[in-house]
Amino acid sequence: MFGRKTRKPEMPPLDRENQRAILRCSICTGEQVAGLKDIRTGKFQDVMLIKSRDDLNFFMEYYGLDSVPREY
Repeated sequence: MFGRKTRKPEMPPLDRENQRAILRCSICTGEQVAGLKDIRTGKFQDVMLIKSRDDLNFFMEYYGLDSVPREY
């Protein structure tokens, strides 16, 4: 009743023809944001902040990826 509720993140679907999953990384701060980048327009859509290796593994497992390219 008063316990902590866990909520699954609402993540947008990956359109493999028009989008690709990437990690946008900051050189200065080291912050990493996983998201989807439109191939045609280059528009980046944030999906989740990567704080640990577990977050990255969750992102890769959710979208069925073996690796995620980094963009600086």
